[in-house]
Amino acid sequence: MSFNIGLSGLYAANKALNVTGNNIANVATSGFKSSRAEFADQYAASIRGTSGKTVVGSGVTTAAVSQLFTQGNISSTGQSLDLAINGNGFFVLSDNGSKIYTRSGAFYSDKQGYVVNSSGSNLQGYAVDANGKLMNGVLTNLQIDTTNLSPSPTGQIKETVNLNSTATTPTITPFDATNVASYNYTFNTDVYDSQGNAHQMNQYFVKDAVANSWTMYTTIDGRNPADPTLTTPLSNKLPFKSDGTLDTASMTAGAVAGGLTINADKTFSLAGWLPAAKQPNGTWAANGAAAKAGGIGLDMLSTTQNNAASATTAKSQDGYATGELAGLVVDTSGNLFARFTNGQDKVIGQVAMANFANPQGLTPVGGTGWTESYASGVPIIGEPDTGTLGAIASGALEDSNVDLTSELVNLIKAQSNYQANAKTISTESTIMQTIIQMT
Repeated sequence: MSFNIGLSGLYAANKALNVTGNNIANVATSGFKSSRAEFADQYAASIRGTSGKTVVGSGVTTAAVSQLFTQGNISSTGQSLDLAINGNGFFVLSDNGSKIYTRSGAFYSDKQGYVVNSSGSNLQGYAVDANGKLMNGVLTNLQIDTTNLSPSPTGQIKETVNLNSTATTPTITPFDATNVASYNYTFNTDVYDSQGNAHQMNQYFVKDAVANSWTMYTTIDGRNPADPTLTTPLSNKLPFKSDGTLDTASMTAGAVAGGLTINADKTFSLAGWLPAAKQPNGTWAANGAAAKAGGIGLDMLSTTQNNAASATTAKSQDGYATGELAGLVVDTSGNLFARFTNGQDKVIGQVAMANFANPQGLTPVGGTGWTESYASGVPIIGEPDTGTLGAIASGALEDSNVDLTSELVNLIKAQSNYQANAKTISTESTIMQTIIQMT
């Protein structure tokens, strides 16, 4: 019997050595989860199930090799498609239709734009519809759309401007855009036509002789926005209250002769802009593009007249030129943003994540991947950073959770256990030889 007890101890020590060796071998494997060998003692039961107080155990058996799903360190890599999970959950992969779950987030883009790992398995997530809205709940192979972002004509401009209340009325009249002495302040804003061509809208501000009143002159490409053959600018009055805010009550809604139309909400509107380009002969003519349907809105309700230098403190416009794909960004919720050369971002998909009631029940299939089993339960799939699912860290990978120091200690312990059990067998053999010699 002692031979069997010692032999079971050798088997157990060998199992512990194998588990420890596997952990040490994968200390640099991204997303790897260390394992531990769990042992149980053995007793032989009598026929009636009562063994008495003098029964000696019959050795040891390996009860389980369990994986430890503790968090590994997150290391930055700078690669946009390197993803790490900070918290619970697994990436979902499709291997020719079979679902694989992993913590290793080293992904790439294949020649068709699909996001895959080194084995060619497709990262699963949610795609967007024709309107750019995420279709949550429908898993698909994530794909990076490399087509150019179509241009969008400018439809709305918003500006925050202060005009210096202490400025003096220019002595040079009438206004002349080429003469800086004929106006007090100017700045420009790029506006875009339907083909993505940029045009420069200039605004010039002249303080009137009348108190709390300024005149704003507007040109696009240095021309009259409604008639590019003319250099005459559009002209609008900007009245102010005594507290320096825009006096919208004195602004009459409707068309303004030679100026921008005033809307009911006291914003301005440019409805007749005809995009133009300079011809080889020096003349200006329509360039074949169109302005935003409905015209361009200009919100200047935040304009003030205070005793401070004239300045533009905020400005925005919603148009943009054609954009080429310049990079990818993934946020903590797994949203995959395509970044374009025109400064625009567009959501092109979202990474999905899965979690299980019992991750210990997952079946390892190699390549730091697992598959669902009866013991693990069915996967709970959802968006990252919601519920029990962790957040995504882009440009980073999760390191192996192997504690090398502990594993080296375990290696020494397993070696000692192996030697001790071998000694048990050696001692039993010596006793057996002694008995044989007595006969």
